Amino acid sequence: MSTHRSYFSKNNTLVSNTLANTGRNPITDLYFGSNDMSISPTGFSRFLFNIDLSELLDKISSGIITTECTNTLTHTLTMSNTIRFDADLLNSLNSDSRRRASSFDLILFRIPLTSGDTGTIQDWDEGVGYDYSSDQLNAYNGELIAKKLIGDKSYSDRPSNWFQRNNLNTWSEYGVYSNTNSSISGVNYDQLIIVDSQHFDRGDEDINFNMTNEINGILNGTITDVSGWGIAYRPEFEKVTGLTNNYCVSFFSRFTQTFYEPYLLSTYNDLVQDDRNLFVENKTNKLYLYVYIDGNLTTLDVNPTVSILDPNGDLIPTLTGLTSCPRTKGVYEVVIPPIIGYKTPCVFNDVWGDIQYDGNNLSNIENEFVLQPYKNRITIGSQSREPEIYGFDFYGIKQDEKILNTDLRKIGVTIKKAYTTKQLLQNVDASYRIYVREGNTEVQVQDWEKLNRATNEYYFMFDTKDKLPNEYYIDIRVITSGEVDTYKRTIKFQIVNKK
Repeated sequence: MSTHRSYFSKNNTLVSNTLANTGRNPITDLYFGSNDMSISPTGFSRFLFNIDLSELLDKISSGIITTECTNTLTHTLTMSNTIRFDADLLNSLNSDSRRRASSFDLILFRIPLTSGDTGTIQDWDEGVGYDYSSDQLNAYNGELIAKKLIGDKSYSDRPSNWFQRNNLNTWSEYGVYSNTNSSISGVNYDQLIIVDSQHFDRGDEDINFNMTNEINGILNGTITDVSGWGIAYRPEFEKVTGLTNNYCVSFFSRFTQTFYEPYLLSTYNDLVQDDRNLFVENKTNKLYLYVYIDGNLTTLDVNPTVSILDPNGDLIPTLTGLTSCPRTKGVYEVVIPPIIGYKTPCVFNDVWGDIQYDGNNLSNIENEFVLQPYKNRITIGSQSREPEIYGFDFYGIKQDEKILNTDLRKIGVTIKKAYTTKQLLQNVDASYRIYVREGNTEVQVQDWEKLNRATNEYYFMFDTKDKLPNEYYIDIRVITSGEVDTYKRTIKFQIVNKK
């Protein structure tokens, strides 16, 4: 399994019934309750954003991400709570004297496609504002007039804001939609497409919205002309009356100067578990074909077919013309049903046919594997087995290396018995994870995932293009004899910006 991070292309927080633009604020405050700066007796805010999916689309079009073997492309919107590491801030006041909210629900909605009855797509601009309000903001004749101080560049009333989506156009319904379902020509809440919702118990939880169906619909073309999404409280919270406090929850926006920039996390299954050296009778095994053109993994015109020859060189009828699928770019997988009824060990051949590249038909590729007895998987005896201790070497990356955020690295991991140099191991249940450190806190970048197992190496792919500049660490975890051993900080490196 691997992941890809897609970051926001723009974001903004709309403040109810005000002209304030906060597009460049590093934090979004989502609040409800009383609001002295609003004409309405109740005030609230909504957060808008759009996502840059260009790099994700590039990976799909190039074949790095594929769902032909298994349909497991999932997407989760992740935004970090500003108090995620400090429980003492629960139920406290923030710098704007708003009390931190708890026990509430947030919704993720798609920005309505059209503007009222006109059919115009509701594109919107991010804006250049920072402050949520000006100290001189007052209600006058039913309108809000911003009396900015001379030279005050942190406050802006230019769109987008509650009323306008850009300088020439208003929202079909102020604030994007009506939470009272009273709009006649605009958009009502019951007309929104709600992508997901999330309950917050304490108020310090991170946002984790499931956007799998939404993003996959955009990728496959069944959902079109999306101009972004919004996050808001459910209408029951926005319409609450009689409160004397604002209640808010805050998340880092795309302009944060911390590591916690919001992102869409896409997870896809590119795991390679090659059984060529571990092919055992009476179990399902997997074989792989690795296609290189001029030294680079390359996608073929069509998926190859696979036929298995027995030790006499004869085709096995039930294992002829098996279909393969691309696990990732240039790596084709075929699943071999259990083989039984042969005296083991014995040598079989796998023949890969229908190999086409750039319109040319290429010769069949014939490889071999040894069918091993089923008992090779089992150890039975009177003594317990001691857990192994392992050592690791890496290639494709160096300790303390500075890596440009333009690289795609294949990182090989040599697993061997500890304190030896030659006893390399072929069948190890090993995983890796990647994280950064904030003081004593480990901030996860890549959760535990199995290492790819090829016939001659363990490895994983690491794409730096979607990673923020920081110092990163890799842990290795091995499961043996029922024991889980984690080898901390086996290697560390830095990702730096290309100037």
